[in-house]
Amino acid sequence: MENTTSLSRPELLQVADMVAREKGIERDDVLSAMEFAIARAGRSKYGPEYDIRAQIDRKTGEIRLARYVEVVNEVENEMTQISATEAAKKYPDLKVGEFVIDPLPPIDFGRIAAQTAKQVITQKVRDAERMHQYNEFKDKIGEIVHGTVKRVELGNVIVDLGRAEAILRRDELIPNETFRVGDRVRALLLDVRSENRGPQIFLTRSHPQFLAKLFAAEVPEVYDGIIEIKSVARDPGSRAKVAVYSKDSSVDPRGACIGMRGVRVQAIVTELQGEKIDVVHWSSDPATFIVNALAPSEVLKIVLDEESKNAEVVVPDEQLSQAIGRRGQNVRLTSQLTNWHIDVLNEAQEAEHRQAEEKGRLELFTTALDVDDMIAHLLIQEGFTKIEEVAYVDLEELLSIDGFDEGLATELQNRAKTYLEEKNSAFEKKLASMEIAEDLKALSGLTLEMLVKLGEHDIKTLDDFADLSSDELIEILGKEAIDEETANALIMKAREHWFDGDKTQK
Repeated sequence: MENTTSLSRPELLQVADMVAREKGIERDDVLSAMEFAIARAGRSKYGPEYDIRAQIDRKTGEIRLARYVEVVNEVENEMTQISATEAAKKYPDLKVGEFVIDPLPPIDFGRIAAQTAKQVITQKVRDAERMHQYNEFKDKIGEIVHGTVKRVELGNVIVDLGRAEAILRRDELIPNETFRVGDRVRALLLDVRSENRGPQIFLTRSHPQFLAKLFAAEVPEVYDGIIEIKSVARDPGSRAKVAVYSKDSSVDPRGACIGMRGVRVQAIVTELQGEKIDVVHWSSDPATFIVNALAPSEVLKIVLDEESKNAEVVVPDEQLSQAIGRRGQNVRLTSQLTNWHIDVLNEAQEAEHRQAEEKGRLELFTTALDVDDMIAHLLIQEGFTKIEEVAYVDLEELLSIDGFDEGLATELQNRAKTYLEEKNSAFEKKLASMEIAEDLKALSGLTLEMLVKLGEHDIKTLDDFADLSSDELIEILGKEAIDEETANALIMKAREHWFDGDKTQK
């Protein structure tokens, strides 16, 4: 039910239009701010305990002020609610949840009320402007933006983007690059956070994705999607590797990205303060991809462990230092680009490594299975590397080995299982004396042997485990037991209770 007293104020619409144009926000947001201010002035006059609302007609500028009383089953606040029984006597058409709307006379704004209304409108318009900025830049995350350096504070660069300011933190800059006030800046919009003081916009020039977006800007085929950038690895300001691929066999992705006489890639190198860029052919075959990424070093041999994503690469003796790179930079970037852990060896190291590896396996099989060197060699030649594989492989695989009959194969499996049971029993006894916390024992993915090794390094609780880095965990358990991806997953799993605690506090 509505019967409100109104006052025509067409000039309000003109003011709203002007503010909306100046601030670049929606006219309706300005009018909503005005309505809020008028309602607040109404509560100051008639009492703050009342639910007083204002409406401005979007076409005529007419102001309507009214008191709202909600129809409820049970009244909790007599100033803003009326019982359904009472309301039915006067307003039979109203239902629970609807409002009795009593008109109020128009307000004659006094000096103090007008000043308060102005402050409210200013604040509301500022809030709307900030929200508009946040929405505008939130949609640009992951895109390159241009701006001008406004000031430099403690190494952090404040960038004027036209409609807002952004921060390019010192750790997001390319090492050794400097900016002065007035310099033009091109950077990747990394993140936008909504805060009380307005949207906080963060930029980066060191992120790998910045390099990918620069290629999209400089190479039309990348921008059009003909060439796809599969992955990027960067040592900002020093060197980078970019893996490119084209579904169109007639397009050379590497050549297109480098450009005639290197003009395209050189423009990006200049933008990145001389950062050397290797453009690499991407391949779905990991071995081919790794070989491409290590070029121009020649790869003589590559051995992949799909399960642990470890690759062992053999190069000529004279190319070992080139393949590894200064301070291991080349092999490190190749690992990041391909997402494989890569060990680079020369021929002599590879032969020595193979001999040591085979000797270790030979000793393991002869001791654990109580067999002679010949049987152990046959198992190694067939690709067996662990006692677990012998114990639980399908019997037919053992029977396929030359000279193995069913009796021998069955006996080997029984011996392997007995060895593993005794080994686990020994680990259980050792574990019982270590006082390992139950929450760590319950972490899925850790074997008895792993728990014992952790205990020997004084890692005895879930928090101890969660404090480890992946490199530390791999060093404790050994590369043959765990890869980097699994190590990271286990550590993040162990840290979940930290974040659960934060959620509870909130």
